[in-house]
Amino acid sequence: MFENFNALKTGALKKSPKRIAVASAADIHSLEAIRDAKKELNIKYWLVGSYDKITEISEEIGFGVEKDAIINTNSEEEAAKKAVDLIRNGDAQVLMKGNLQTGTLLKAVLDKETGISAGGLLSHLAVLESPVYPRLMFITDGGMNIVPDLAQKKAIIENSIGFMRSLGYNNPNVAALAAVEAANDKMQETLDAKALAEMNKRGEITNCIIEGPLSFDLAVSPESAAIKGFDSKISGKVDLFLMPNISTGNITSKALIYLGGAKMAGCVLGASAPIILVSRGASAEEKLLSILLTL
Repeated sequence: MFENFNALKTGALKKSPKRIAVASAADIHSLEAIRDAKKELNIKYWLVGSYDKITEISEEIGFGVEKDAIINTNSEEEAAKKAVDLIRNGDAQVLMKGNLQTGTLLKAVLDKETGISAGGLLSHLAVLESPVYPRLMFITDGGMNIVPDLAQKKAIIENSIGFMRSLGYNNPNVAALAAVEAANDKMQETLDAKALAEMNKRGEITNCIIEGPLSFDLAVSPESAAIKGFDSKISGKVDLFLMPNISTGNITSKALIYLGGAKMAGCVLGASAPIILVSRGASAEEKLLSILLTL
C-alpha cells in the first residue's frame, strides 16, 4: 500500500511502460499531462483527434509529439470509437478522456459490439492525498452511479478492491459511510451499510474489512470514536470510503481539494482496461496523477 502519490510514483516506475490512448486529445491539459508522463514515467501514447489541433497545441507547450502517434479524426464520436478500438485490439492498455463529453466516451466503451465493457457495473474511483490524513483516501463513487442500490454498492466495492489489490492493498479497510453510525429505517444508506458489513462477515464480499454504517468523523478520527464510545477496528485507518450517493462523493472530494489542500487522481473501473476520466476542466497535475494511478 502507498501513503502518498510519491510512493505510488516509485511503484509505477518499476512497472513496464504502458501505452495510453487519449480520446479527443486536442486539449492543453491532457497534452501537458501526457508530455510530463512521457518524461517522468516513460509512457507510450496514442493521441486521437484533430491532427492539426494536436500538433498546434503540442508546439505551444513544447511537447515534441511523435507525429506517427497521432490518429486523425473529425469528430468526438470518431475519436472515442478509435481510442476504444486501440484498447480492444491490445494496442493500448489505458484509455484517457480528453476534450470530449463523458457520455460520448462511455457510449463507445459500452457499445455491445465494439466496446470494452467487462460485463459488470462501471464505477468511478477517486484517490486523494490529504495533508492531514496519514494514507491515501480512495473515494467511490462520486462520478458515475447516481443513487446506487445495495447490489450496485457491492459491485462498486468489488471494483475498487480489485483495483486496489493491483496496487498492493491486500486487505484494505472500507467504511460504508452515512450521516450516522446506527441503522435507521428512514435512512436507506444506513441499512445498506449495515448489510454490506454483514455480507463481508459472511464472506460474500472478500479481501477487505467493511464497517458500517460509519459517520465520516468516526471513519477518520479514533478520538471521535473514543468520545462516542464507538468500537471500531478501522477508525483512522480507512482506505476506501464508500459514499451513499454520487452527490456525497462528489462534494466530499471537491471539499477536500478546494478547502483541504488535497490532490486527486481519478479513474473509471469495470471495463477491460482502466479509464482516466476527470473533468474537462481538471488541471494538468490532476490528469498526470490519474495517469500515475492507472500505471
